[in-house]
Amino acid sequence: MSDAGYELDDPRPIRREAPYTFYLPGNEQLEEVAAGVLVQLIFRAVPPTETYGAERMWVEIDHRDGDVLSGVLDNEPVDIPGLARGDRVAFRLHHIIDIDWDDPAQKERFRTDFNNWFARCFVDKAVLEGRARAGFLYREQPEHKESDRYPDTGWRIRADVDELSDEEYNENPSPSYVAIGAVLNRDDSFVDLLSAPVGSAFLRGEGNNYEPTELELDEDES
Repeated sequence: MSDAGYELDDPRPIRREAPYTFYLPGNEQLEEVAAGVLVQLIFRAVPPTETYGAERMWVEIDHRDGDVLSGVLDNEPVDIPGLARGDRVAFRLHHIIDIDWDDPAQKERFRTDFNNWFARCFVDKAVLEGRARAGFLYREQPEHKESDRYPDTGWRIRADVDELSDEEYNENPSPSYVAIGAVLNRDDSFVDLLSAPVGSAFLRGEGNNYEPTELELDEDES
């Protein structure tokens, strides 16, 4: 049990499990972290509390010695008893999950397109659940709604039917509408194809090789 009443999550295992949907700063950014910079960490109450499993909060760094850092908590915890805004926090470089750069030049230099992986696609549940690889993918005209936080990529990803049991094949549930990064966490063999234009289609061949194939679109989809 932590004497402080909390512990810090190591985010690296989460990143390994979900590289396309769990962001971590790169080594180049971490090298420039210094006093005065705000960094975000994952705090978990010890013992666990009922409201949240963990809370992401910002800490303003005031000291760094190699990969050992300390600073002052810049948020008010919701449900971590004994921890409050202004408390001192000691941590290591690998605990950092995000950085708020105050310097506009650093902010621009470290701008990332990571959020692009949250754009949506339709995918068979067997692929999303890791029961089959993607076997056929095609891109049609995206379906956009003004209320959508993330745009539709137009990609439609179907399971490799040869990897499904007869029962799974005949079940044919409705596809899920999810972040394309969530699919890539399971199978990223087609990631290099995602810049292909509307009307593109690919069929998995041997191994992770995909071959272009014909796709007929209705006139209102072309």
